Amino acid sequence: MTFRKPMLSALATSVAVLGLAGAAQAQDKEIVTVVKVTGENWFTRMEEGVNAYNEETDGIAARQVGPGRADAAQQAAIVQDLIAQGVDALAIVPMDPSTLEGVLRRAQGRGITVITHEADNMQNTQLDLEAFDNAEFGAHFAEDIAECMGESGKWTSFVGSLGSLTHVQWADGGEEYMSQFPDMELVSPKNESFNDANRAYELAKEILRSHPDIKGFQGGSAIDVIGIGRAVEEAGLEDETCVYGLGLPKDSSAYLESGAVDGIAFWDPKDAGYVMNILAHKVLNGEEIATGDDLGVPGYTNVTVSDGPGDGKIVRGQAWVDVTKDNWSDFPF
Repeated sequence: MTFRKPMLSALATSVAVLGLAGAAQAQDKEIVTVVKVTGENWFTRMEEGVNAYNEETDGIAARQVGPGRADAAQQAAIVQDLIAQGVDALAIVPMDPSTLEGVLRRAQGRGITVITHEADNMQNTQLDLEAFDNAEFGAHFAEDIAECMGESGKWTSFVGSLGSLTHVQWADGGEEYMSQFPDMELVSPKNESFNDANRAYELAKEILRSHPDIKGFQGGSAIDVIGIGRAVEEAGLEDETCVYGLGLPKDSSAYLESGAVDGIAFWDPKDAGYVMNILAHKVLNGEEIATGDDLGVPGYTNVTVSDGPGDGKIVRGQAWVDVTKDNWSDFPF
């Protein structure tokens, strides 16, 4: 008996420790970020922010998933599967917000927290995160294009898809800004690249053939300027065109250096991924978000909060950054 008592005590202690570990694990809240497409550098960078939140935050299990190609139906299927798994929160960058309304209504009906990004028309979300005012962002590109073109000539715009809300808002913001210049002519607006640089390249080549006198290009998805820049460079039109749009510094650097792309602007997707998870965590904890809040991430230190189209709120930062050939190397992505 004296031999066996310590062994039983040790066994009881082990069970207790395992039980505590299991309880701690069971208390973890799972936040899954769902992006438009995997493999694109924009969302690879976003995953860095999601992974950082996972590593730095106790009680949260955060990860990122997305379809293999930019397809709204594939994204919706992934969300449906996550609902069936019973995750605690979804942080979604919708390919087409309208296709997810029913799915996200179902998620909320099951008690799943829903956070969106680039979807300020979304009805079924608790919080939508916007890096800035989207109309102003599009007007900013148009201002650069108009100045570069001397406020005269043909220009066009690109979007990832007509369902990609923010891309359409940027194109519309650019068009509205250009309306003050009677000599600026918009041709073939909102060309859909479907987040594919090769498709953007083919579209840009076709536009250059159809409108050989075109001078201005406004990119929408993060890879549009890559395809446009390639077409401009092949045509030897670096000094004859004005190309501005969303992009990432390293991706765009070769075309910024050659002059085929004149400038890009972006918000850091790593920061956006991190902030989406902050917001999801706050909602899970029952915390309110208010105008003036500091979320502790550059560009989101003094957010504004307004009513959304449904019962949710829109949270806006001031997070865009302008980049040219002179400063792209200041950014590590």
